[in-house]
Amino acid sequence: MQQPLKIYNTLTRKKDKFEPINPPFVGMYVCGPTVYGDAHLGHSRPAITFDTVFRYLAHTGYKVRYVRNITDVGHLVGDADEGEDKIAKKAKVEQLEPMEVVQYYTDRYHEDIYRLNVKTPSIEPRATGHIIEQIELIKSIFDKGYAYESNGSVYFDVVKYNEDKPYGVLSGRKIEEMLEGSRDLDGQGDKKNSVDFALWKKAEPEHIMRWPSPWSDGFPGWHLECSAMSVKYLGEKFDIHGGGMDLKFPHHECEIAQHEAAHNCSPANYWMHNNMITINGQKMGKSLGNFITLRELYSGDHDLLEQGYSPMTIRFFILQSQYRSTLDFSNEALKAAGKGYKKVINGLRLTKKLAYVADESIEVNEKQVKQIDSIINSIYRGMNDDFNTAVSLAGLFNLLKKINGIHLGNIKPAELGEETFNKVIETYQTFVEEIFGLVEEKPADLEKAIDLIIEEYKTAKENRDYDKVDKVRAELKEIGIVLKDMKDGVEWAYDEF
Repeated sequence: MQQPLKIYNTLTRKKDKFEPINPPFVGMYVCGPTVYGDAHLGHSRPAITFDTVFRYLAHTGYKVRYVRNITDVGHLVGDADEGEDKIAKKAKVEQLEPMEVVQYYTDRYHEDIYRLNVKTPSIEPRATGHIIEQIELIKSIFDKGYAYESNGSVYFDVVKYNEDKPYGVLSGRKIEEMLEGSRDLDGQGDKKNSVDFALWKKAEPEHIMRWPSPWSDGFPGWHLECSAMSVKYLGEKFDIHGGGMDLKFPHHECEIAQHEAAHNCSPANYWMHNNMITINGQKMGKSLGNFITLRELYSGDHDLLEQGYSPMTIRFFILQSQYRSTLDFSNEALKAAGKGYKKVINGLRLTKKLAYVADESIEVNEKQVKQIDSIINSIYRGMNDDFNTAVSLAGLFNLLKKINGIHLGNIKPAELGEETFNKVIETYQTFVEEIFGLVEEKPADLEKAIDLIIEEYKTAKENRDYDKVDKVRAELKEIGIVLKDMKDGVEWAYDEF
């Protein structure tokens, strides 16, 4: 009997049993990238984390609508309410239209992130495609008395909202402390209070990206976009809202407040936040020289990289840790992940060659069957405990030991019985390919090339040309391939060491 799925809910600060609003349907909204630069290592973690959530929920029978947005306006430098739009700033530097910047980096984001075998979301809306919905949402907040206009811009009145509902429920921040900490600041610009945030900003004359509204020609606030798009595609109340830990405050906190103000409910029942990736113990930042894009990771073209790392190595590296845990990048960690990935793929290749062989003279080994059932339960138990891929991977490696035992003849298929044997194969393949999203990375025509080399190797062995035998082995090992002499012939595998 499998345990029910539990999710650590940032809102309740505990693991809550997952109970969808309208099963078997599940609505999940995840904050996507602001497209003004190439995807970097940090982007890979939420992409893979919520891809795995998407995959596992689908595997367990849910019909998931996964919405991941593209932010293409309103995200200002410094994540603040004043200053230049990140995309408009890039457009000025490159002497392009802002939407040229958006298209260019959206395309590159897709190219880089999908190499990680991340599934496309069900819907990928852009903020600029939902200006009407955002204006209507502001009107609704105005009607409830929680918005005010100031010089053509519209702000959310956090202090007034806090009189009716607590502001800070997600992050645990207290409005009194935030106000106290901002008293010494010189002026608040157009805001009544420093804690208020923009719903609509009046565009300055030089501001390129602007739309007409009842208040001014301007653009929507960053926080507003996600509220409008999530409601449009998932309804006023949906199941899961996800994103990186850095979005918890102010972005997600503001989302909750404006949603509560407009709809009198919190948008999502479960708030999930993946932790950040550090690099050699430091937060990633351009000023520190440790900012690594995914393209640089793939190619190895960065001073901090000793080599390039394949997309599946990066995916495996991220799956090795539970999504809420800290994860530190280093060359050593990536190389270790590469070895682990190859071990898993070698196991996958084995499962596709193994077949059940009935033998009435062999009795079912109940001890082996119980061990395998326990291992498979541990794999599911890890995923049901807040998507703990680290625990599930450990279970998968234990299952791989049984698969290797079958392959080497130490465990006879008949000892397990056909049902358990098939369960071993199906569970391993399902978790590797369907849930963890790991695929075999191999050069073009690798199989054909290795088959030719193996024939040459066999001939050398038959002729007792041991110098050539050793040379073939050494040359293959240099490219990460090892040969194994078996009873029935010669096999190859990826080098795990």
